[in-house]
Amino acid sequence: MDLNKIAAGKKLTDLEKSILKYVVEHITEIQEMGVREIAQEIYTSPTSIMRLSKKLGYTGFTDMYYSLLPIVKKAELTPSSPENTLLDVSFSDLTQTLTEHEIQQFNDKIFRKSNKYVFIYATGFSKIISEYIYKKLLVLGRKAILASGSDSVGVFENNLEDIEAVLVVSKSGETEQVYNKLLKAAEAEIYTIALTQDTKNRMALLADLNLPIKDIQPLDDRNMLPNVFFPAVFVVFEFLLEQYLEQY
Repeated sequence: MDLNKIAAGKKLTDLEKSILKYVVEHITEIQEMGVREIAQEIYTSPTSIMRLSKKLGYTGFTDMYYSLLPIVKKAELTPSSPENTLLDVSFSDLTQTLTEHEIQQFNDKIFRKSNKYVFIYATGFSKIISEYIYKKLLVLGRKAILASGSDSVGVFENNLEDIEAVLVVSKSGETEQVYNKLLKAAEAEIYTIALTQDTKNRMALLADLNLPIKDIQPLDDRNMLPNVFFPAVFVVFEFLLEQYLEQY
């Protein structure tokens, strides 16, 4: 199990990494254990466990446990599980959680014609999705700028006054480069939209609008397993465009 995304952006010590590894691998057993008992099991101090919780952004160990529990349990499902196969996910599953307000906000900022630009940013596999969104907006006559981790920061910073909205795509919602871009946009008071997996993550909390996308492999950082996240982004994007065109 890849723990990189859980600790993304946090400089953990070797001890903290070992504590996190133990928590994830024994997520069920530690439910009845207190911090002191866990500390004894791994030959560390309760203070070290609490320090790890705070460093990961949680209020304490209990908060960390209940936040990690659904992620870990979901990741433990195998691709062959009836709850975790691609064909068990329908189009309606991908869009049913969207509210009318969220649809309206997205469409107003992304599809509505404007003299200002939509700035689109992503890295890795998500860059493929961002390129599609960028080209789709261009053929629709919407002004857009596309950038990724390999592009100069000037592409963004030199166009701040001309950007109406920043749209980022990130499966984990924790990729440091993408998070920092979202943070800079928020600090510049630019409207931000994040398309991330449907679990708690930093980008979802930071963005003005987060569209949670179904992800059956939340800890598959390398995208090695069959996953609906990336095709689901395409479906949700086209659904939102359909809603926009029906309205106008």
